Amino acid sequence: MIKAILIFNNHGKPRLSKFFTHYNEDEQQQIVRETFHLVSKRDDNVCNFLEGGTLIGGADYRLVYRHYATLYFVFCVDSSESELGILDLIQVFVETLDKCFENVCELDLIFHIDKVHHILGELVMGGMVLETNMTEIMTRIEEQNKLEKQEAGISAAPARAAAAVKNINLPNISASNIHLPNLPSFK
Repeated sequence: MIKAILIFNNHGKPRLSKFFTHYNEDEQQQIVRETFHLVSKRDDNVCNFLEGGTLIGGADYRLVYRHYATLYFVFCVDSSESELGILDLIQVFVETLDKCFENVCELDLIFHIDKVHHILGELVMGGMVLETNMTEIMTRIEEQNKLEKQEAGISAAPARAAAAVKNINLPNISASNIHLPNLPSFK
């Protein structure tokens, strides 16, 4: 089971943290700091797995990570998960982000965190891997984007209608120019 997913930059600033086990906020911050110190001091040419820190669960847990440009993608998993499978999941996650944001960068994670959480939710839920097929994930994301565009169109309709009425060029009509037909009264 996946216990936590962390993304932080080369300076240790967290860009995403998703915990599937309850920790209070202070413990979460300490876990991010400890994980950053464990992962960042390792060379790029060493194995991408290491034992979890003292806070995250010790020897029963593994940190599986990948370092891309300025970001570390770290998954904390228990011994029931395959480290190679998690490395592949990280690759799928990053490639999906790359397709969604067209060459993803750290700023995309900062300014579009809701979309990043949605993508992550398509991959992992409750600490369990849901989907690893990138085509299927992209289909779900495109469906969500279509729904968001439709909702934007519906919610913006009243404003567009009001703007259209304001922009209509009607001639000045005075009350004396209006002729109403004589209608019989209904009593």
